[in-house]
Amino acid sequence: MTELYAPIRVMIADDHQIFREGVFGLFKKQEHIEIIGQAGNGRELLELAEKLSPDVVLTDIKMPVMDGIEATAVLRRKQPEVKVIALSMFNDDHLVLDMIEAGAKGYLLKNAHKNDILEAIKAVYNHDMYYCKETSDKLIQLMAKSKSKVWEDMEKPAIFNHKEKEVIRYICMGLSNKEISDDLHLSVRTIEGYRNRIYEKMKVKNTAGIVVYAIRHGIYEV
Repeated sequence: MTELYAPIRVMIADDHQIFREGVFGLFKKQEHIEIIGQAGNGRELLELAEKLSPDVVLTDIKMPVMDGIEATAVLRRKQPEVKVIALSMFNDDHLVLDMIEAGAKGYLLKNAHKNDILEAIKAVYNHDMYYCKETSDKLIQLMAKSKSKVWEDMEKPAIFNHKEKEVIRYICMGLSNKEISDDLHLSVRTIEGYRNRIYEKMKVKNTAGIVVYAIRHGIYEV
């Protein structure tokens, strides 16, 4: 018997209707994602979220009436179970950091591929952090030094053995699995296994997440 899963209920907040409709169109036929509402600003987002109780909110940072930063902070207080993903047109480090500190569990550039958006939604829904693959080195360092309560899930460091810590440091240095395997004299498949275990232990989904975690917990120094 096939096990059925309820779709992840998603809301979109952006002051550009064309963008909202574009995202809606991307997931209209996606069985695991249901777009349940659209808002044109932060105030509308809060009003709709209270009525519709979404699982995940995709919200622009810059919006009229109330921006995404303020809306996210209010949402975190009133509906802490709702996971927020920040959307940014540009890799604007300080605005993204403000969103993370307000309570966003991840962020994406607006031109992100459909698969990246889908991965981000699933990640934050499952209590993981998700950072855009194009995250700048500067932003990584800012996030790693942030004192925000959003990091509560990451504040209980996992236990890594010596080899895992080695692999983490190589990943933070930007080396590929092949380069790491050559340096450690291990197979690429073994390194892939290490990387997957590291993702699972850190509750992150990509290299940017590994770097932020590693810096925060003293495994890697820039």
